[in-house]
Formats: sequence, structure tokens, C-alpha cells
Amino acid sequence: MNTTAVAYKEEFLDHETGHHPENYKRLTSILEKLQSKSYFKDLIRPDIREATEEEISSIHTLSYIRDFQKRVKVGAGHFDGDTPYSPGSYKAAALASGSGIVLADSILNGEVKNGIALVRPPGHHAEKHHAMGFCMFNNVAVTAKYLQSKGIGKILILDWDVHHGNGTEHSFYEDDSVYFISTHQYPFYPGSGAEKDKGNGKGLGYNLNIPLRRGSSNQDYLNAFTEKIIPAIDKFQPEFILISAGFDAHRDDPLGGMDLSTHAFEQFTDIISHKAKEICEGRIISFLEGGYNLEALAESVEAHVAVLRS
Repeated sequence: MNTTAVAYKEEFLDHETGHHPENYKRLTSILEKLQSKSYFKDLIRPDIREATEEEISSIHTLSYIRDFQKRVKVGAGHFDGDTPYSPGSYKAAALASGSGIVLADSILNGEVKNGIALVRPPGHHAEKHHAMGFCMFNNVAVTAKYLQSKGIGKILILDWDVHHGNGTEHSFYEDDSVYFISTHQYPFYPGSGAEKDKGNGKGLGYNLNIPLRRGSSNQDYLNAFTEKIIPAIDKFQPEFILISAGFDAHRDDPLGGMDLSTHAFEQFTDIISHKAKEICEGRIISFLEGGYNLEALAESVEAHVAVLRS
């Protein structure tokens, strides 16, 4: 079998945000770092496509999708104070969601073992009815719904972004076939992610929030993996693992307040990669979420990809 796939398209750069922290330089810095590595030539580069309205509407309302389409035809603006859009934003967002779908097909077809979606805009804050927190479509959630449509019965989503993935949690809060786990700085934006929030209805017990204090270290996170995340994965036995891979818990990130080193993301990936090989044939798709110090972001993503391909 071939190795790791990287989903990327230049149209992601057309989501223009000006001097906003979430800008095109995030992707160009990552690509420059990856291209400097000898293994880059071995990474599979699938031809990605836009997610369709039908695929996106598995998570978001048609009214929101069509409002988004109308907005970008008029020009640039803001969904909220944090979330700007430009004429290229809808296509970029649809491609970001489509990236996960294409990677899912590549893995299910046996073409690659795992993949990473190097996309923008990010997704995990996006709610059913609206954009928020730099996010427009919830890429990881759309992919989870797509995997369900392909017969995957148990999906685990791990979100290690510094912020809680509120949109992803709400998408599956009553679903016992999707186990959502989030490590995040708490209290912090967006204000959700309390430990007491464990799911509802048949989804009760399938939502695991691991709020961590500001300044948490590599060891604090590793303790969470050892004591909570790995036991949850062992119990759930997922058929597929999706990662909301934010790198803004890095100690150099300007928006976060955590104390993680670049090596931490290598460790996290190694733990999950080994567990995935043991439980679900190594099937992992990782989605770029946050990370706003360009050097720390590029180094952390490269460390993540290097482990995925090993």
C-alpha cells in the first residue's frame, strides 16, 4: 500500500483575510517546511474536489449554505467579529470539506493508509446554522457524516486544538456512533467544553471533554492521553479515527496559553497512530485547525506528518 496522502489546493489561498491571524501564510509556511523534507516526494497528492451542497448539508442547514453563497457574490465581509470572508471563501470552504471526503475514499479504497487535510478555513467551531471562530464549514464533521454514509459504524474524533471544538461536539452530541474527545484550554474561547458535558440521549457517554488549565505542559497532556483518551479508544474500538489537529496549544502561539513543545505533537501522533494500527488498520484523517505562529505551526505540522508516514 502507498503511504500518507496530503490534501491541498491553491484555492485555499484565495480565502482572503488580510492581516487576520488565520491567513494564507499559514499554509505556505507549512508547505515550505514539508517541501524541504526528503520524504515529501513520497506523499500522495490526491485531486480534491468541492463538497457538494448535499454533503455539506449533512451538518449545516441549506439556508446557511445558500446565505454563504450569496454573501461571497457580493464581496468581502464578516460573519462575526472573528470570521471574515472574501469572494474566494465559499470555494475554499467547500474544498476544505471535500478534502476530507476525498481522503476518506482514498483510505477506504486501500490507496493510502492515512491522510492529512492541509486546508483553510478551519472547521471545528462552525455550527449547524452559522460560521464562527474563523471556521465556516465543519470539515471533520462533514467527513464523519460521509464515512457513516459509507457504512463506517464507529468513528472517533479527537480534537487537540487549544480551543474546544464546539461545532463538532454539537453535531454528534446525541450520536453513540461518533465518540468526540476534546483536550482544550479552559476556561477559554468559545466558552464550551466543560467536563460535565458528556452527551445526551443515546449519545450520553460518547462525548469526553478534557479541560486543561492555562499553561498546561507536555506531561499534562500526556497524562490525559494515558489516563483518559487511550482507555476511551480501547473501550470504543473505532473503525476510523479523525483528528482535529490544531497546533495553537504550542508555547509560541500568540492566541493560546499552553506550554506545549513541537515534540508534543510528535508524541500525540505517535500514540494515536500506534493505537489506530492496533484497532482500525491505521485509518486516520487529520484536519488542520488552529496554529498562528508560522514557524511553530510549520514545525509542528511537519512533526505530525513525519509520524503519520512512518
